[in-house]
Amino acid sequence: MIGKLKGRVESLGADGAVIDVNGVGYEVFASARTLGDMAQGAAVDLTIETHVREDHIHLYAFRSGFERDVFRTLMTVQGVGAKVALGIMSALSADQISQAIAAADQAAFKRASGVGPKLAARIVQELKGKLPVLGAVVMPIKTGAQAKGATAGGGMVEDAVSALVNLGYARLDAFTAVSGIVVRDANVSLAALIKLSLREMGGPHG
Repeated sequence: MIGKLKGRVESLGADGAVIDVNGVGYEVFASARTLGDMAQGAAVDLTIETHVREDHIHLYAFRSGFERDVFRTLMTVQGVGAKVALGIMSALSADQISQAIAAADQAAFKRASGVGPKLAARIVQELKGKLPVLGAVVMPIKTGAQAKGATAGGGMVEDAVSALVNLGYARLDAFTAVSGIVVRDANVSLAALIKLSLREMGGPHG
């Protein structure tokens, strides 16, 4: 099995590329995001997923082992084959996929080609328990007194993350900081949660 390719981009296509490795051209399929990082003649170091079937051998290329793990995990969902998985990874980064699953955000998956409402719901439902595989931080569920400071229709964690994203922080960084603080102090108020998260990320904290 081929697990890695290091060479130069011989050519680029709509859904894949040919990678020249010491004079041998390997045809690989990849997401639009991965292909967008390539340029003809440029050096690449790709993680590969090899699929062997009776009638073909397909190579799928990724920028990291984490992306390949996300691809594999997506394909455990009924109705998600390699083409649909790459479509999802074209619409969302690996981190965004983890966040969307953690937040049960079906709408995010519906932006991908070939994913309708039913499949989006199935992805969120079936992968919810597989978040550790994706490397995501599990969003704590706020109930009762712990939900103090939350707005109607959303949890305090999401409120804090949204506030930080509006201040210009990356969603993954904000999500990680906020979740970590809530795990340590489940009774923290929304205002304190935002302030502590800013301090943890090195921002202004008043």
